[in-house]
This record gives sequence, C-alpha cells and structure tokens, in this order.
Amino acid sequence: MDFVKVQGLGNDFIVIDGPFEPAPEVVVRWCERQTGIGADGVLAIESIDATRIRMRYWNADGSEAEMCGNGLRCVARLGYERGWVDGREFVVETKAGDHPVTVKADTVVAFVGEPVGFRTGTLRVAGWDVHPFAIGNPHAVLFVDDVEAADVAGVGSRIERDPIFPNRTNVEFVEILGDGGIRARIWERGVGETMASGTGATAAAYMAHTIRGVEAPVAVHLRGGVLTISFDESGAWMEGPAETVFRGSVD
Repeated sequence: MDFVKVQGLGNDFIVIDGPFEPAPEVVVRWCERQTGIGADGVLAIESIDATRIRMRYWNADGSEAEMCGNGLRCVARLGYERGWVDGREFVVETKAGDHPVTVKADTVVAFVGEPVGFRTGTLRVAGWDVHPFAIGNPHAVLFVDDVEAADVAGVGSRIERDPIFPNRTNVEFVEILGDGGIRARIWERGVGETMASGTGATAAAYMAHTIRGVEAPVAVHLRGGVLTISFDESGAWMEGPAETVFRGSVD
C-alpha cells in the first residue's frame, strides 16, 4: 500500500488514499517510531469533487478522532498539489464538520471550528484548575508560569484519562509571554506529547484570549514552531506550514 509522510510543525502523519478503514493494530504498528514508519497518526483522504476533499484521522494508539488541525492543513496542501481541486480555496470534510481552507505559497489557512464550552468554565482535575473546551475534539487548558518546567507527561496523562472526560481529552499547558503571545506544550490523547497540535494551539489561544486577555491574532509558540490563531464571527482560524516529507509503500 502506497503512503505519503507529511508534517506540520513536527506533528507528523502517514497519509493513505481512501476510502480506508484500518484496524487499530495496523495504525499502532505503522506509527511505531522504532519498528514502523513512525508518526503521530494516520490520515485517510478522498477526492469528493473539484471543491471538496474528505479526511479521517486515527491517533497513534489506533483510536479515531473527530479531526486533526495540523492534519487538516497537511491534507489541504497535499490535495492542492495533487490537482484534486480547482483552486487554492476549497473545503476539507471531517467528522467534526466542514473546514474551508486556503493554500498559500508557504502556509495553509484553515477554519478550525466554533468554540464550544464544556459543562462549566473551570474544573478541578488531578489537582489542577483546568478550562475544558471543545473545537472539533475535546481539550483541557491549564495555565502555568513556566511551560518548560511543566510535568506534561505526568499531569497530562492523568487529566487525559480522568473520568470527567468520557472520551478522554487533549491537554494544553500554556504560559503567557510578555510580548502578547503564548507558549504551549501539548499532550494529545492517544499519542502523548507532540511537537504541535492545530486544535490544541487553538484551544490554548482561545482560553488565553478570553480568560487572560491576550489580544488576537495569537502567536502560539509550540515545540515545532509557531501557529497563528485568529477569531471571527464564524469561529477560529489557524495559519501555519504543512509539507510532504517522503513517499513510500507498506504491507
């Protein structure tokens, strides 16, 4: 089976032409970095017509997620470069809904979604005040003084699997920077810490904007680079790079 390896700010994916329904153990085997291809997840993509592309996403543990922000940008770039769509502006379908995208020379702009609150503004989880939030998939944001000193693996894994989140959750550790931007580290459900996350960066930016008064657009500094998050009446948008790494085949 042919595949394409893509990445957005170090968040990397194996892309397979769909329709495709992988068994969880296949996803796990492919994503294993020591013995497989190595990736944070698997994307299946289909050309619908000259204006639309469909994508599905599986985490590295084999569980399917509603959508993936960095994967969304990678799919948009790949579909455009393949000539699947007529122009630079089109729609990518996900299980979380439709996402208009614009492919630029060096970046991709994508609609992430409309922010949705979760039960209450603040929850006490695993000894931390967290701000639950959904934008295509679930997130829990917590603010720290020094994100580099945060116990992302220890705290992130506990919050991810807390019973209050029945489908588990992604966790964002956020530090407010003096220049008006933010620095974030991401613990992704079913994956672990990643270099970047599009929906995670959006969740971090939205909470920093609404709770801490950080002005938008928000520059989100991640381990893999910077994503720019903006907001309008329709919801949240992100802009960042996406590129093909290599092509190959796998059994």
